[in-house]
Amino acid sequence: MQNGITLLPQSLPMTRPWSHRLLAALLLLAATGASRAQAQQRATAANPRFGRWLLKSEAPAPASNIMTYEPRGTTGMQVTIQSVNARGDTTRWSYATEFDGQDMPVTGNAGQTHAAVRVISPLVNEIVNKNNGRVTQRLTNVLSPDHQTIAVIYMREGEPGQTTGVTFATYLRIP
Repeated sequence: MQNGITLLPQSLPMTRPWSHRLLAALLLLAATGASRAQAQQRATAANPRFGRWLLKSEAPAPASNIMTYEPRGTTGMQVTIQSVNARGDTTRWSYATEFDGQDMPVTGNAGQTHAAVRVISPLVNEIVNKNNGRVTQRLTNVLSPDHQTIAVIYMREGEPGQTTGVTFATYLRIP
């Protein structure tokens, strides 16, 4: 002990056989955590939409809507929407996209069987929602230049090509 501090030897002998395995496991765990964080940073840099987005709303709790965009494969994205209504009932639905405008199956949403996403510009995507082959909604999804806000224009369709309603939503990036 020196000045109230306990000094340990420069090196500690690894006399127990499990100590080598423990040290290796701890090093692997630290490396894995660092690589996951680095991978997430690289993915976000590759597509600034990746992350979680909360609908800006004046609805009282527990109502909420969170979009989660996650990397899928080398160029795609997994989209998951989780909504909680005023009664606290939760719905969750999702789809994957390669940003190529191809119809992809939607799971968990009775009113939507497919979604197709295509890139209009680096900050703008178009999403076409369908139910059994019929277009039900066209969305224009705009990412702000600072990558902290997504504005969405929802255009509902009745008869093919006829807009029956338009709504707007703003989503804010959350941790």
